[in-house]
Amino acid sequence: MRAVYGIAGELVHAPEGTAPDFDVRLGKIPAAFFTPRKNLFSTLFYSVYLVLDIPKPRRLLYGKINHLFRIWVTSADNLLDDEDKCVLPLLMPGSSRVMREVIAIMAADRVLWSLLNEAVGAKVVTARQADALAAQSLRCLLPSAAQEAGEEGGVLTRPSPEYVLDTIHVLKTGLLFALPFLGVDLIESAAAPERVARLKHALMLFGGGCQLLDDVRDIGRDFVERRHNYVLSVLAQKHPDVLLAWSTRTIRPGDRLYRETLPVCVSAVRLGFQKLVDACVALQEEGALPLNAPASRMAASMFTALDLEDLAYATASAG
Repeated sequence: MRAVYGIAGELVHAPEGTAPDFDVRLGKIPAAFFTPRKNLFSTLFYSVYLVLDIPKPRRLLYGKINHLFRIWVTSADNLLDDEDKCVLPLLMPGSSRVMREVIAIMAADRVLWSLLNEAVGAKVVTARQADALAAQSLRCLLPSAAQEAGEEGGVLTRPSPEYVLDTIHVLKTGLLFALPFLGVDLIESAAAPERVARLKHALMLFGGGCQLLDDVRDIGRDFVERRHNYVLSVLAQKHPDVLLAWSTRTIRPGDRLYRETLPVCVSAVRLGFQKLVDACVALQEEGALPLNAPASRMAASMFTALDLEDLAYATASAG
């Protein structure tokens, strides 16, 4: 992370002689950026490289690329969802939220090329491998981007819950949990294919579990913005009267509507929790998570990370 921010700091500044009112620079990186809670997924991803015994210079490169993915994805989400989750603090005039995210995405792209050129110079990867990493770093995001594009104007009908689980969640979140394997798939020919497949499956499960919890937490936002949501699809299929009643009210994106539909939401939470438990067990078996910590406890910690602590009780009879 510090390496990425260091390069960004060298790149992001206006040309010499620019008037102060139009200067743009990278701000100070907050200490909070480096806390364990802020980096749960990045740490989990990096553990995969340790398990696969990838040489340190390449696994450090992959870790830096993973952080660039965080910048790209989070900045894009900020633009699409009118959010302000800062991943690249920029000092610039005015209060433009959109332009800050545009610059963050552009800067991350330049950082990628700097990292790859440096890696080629140090013989960490070949020029051909660097080109492949750059090209595939875009291509692997395109299906997820297409899914987001399909929601941008709002969905007109609610698909089946099964479609949301098996298609929407895979594209929305599952693919993002496959991003750490970019370098593994392209370069690490010595990695055992069966083990790589098991690790991929475990991370996909983990991502799917997180997305289910997200869907429960975000019912209000997804209802207002007409976005895909597993719980909303269940309600459309089994309790359409609930959605009809909500349509006659003023619903705010931050409303915790799961408190009004607890039976459905508790069922979704338990399904998500089971996915997280299964993922943690699989990752433990591969050595990517510690064996001395119960899988259910590690899975339950995601309720705090995802701001859903008031439903953690639902895990008591699951797992």
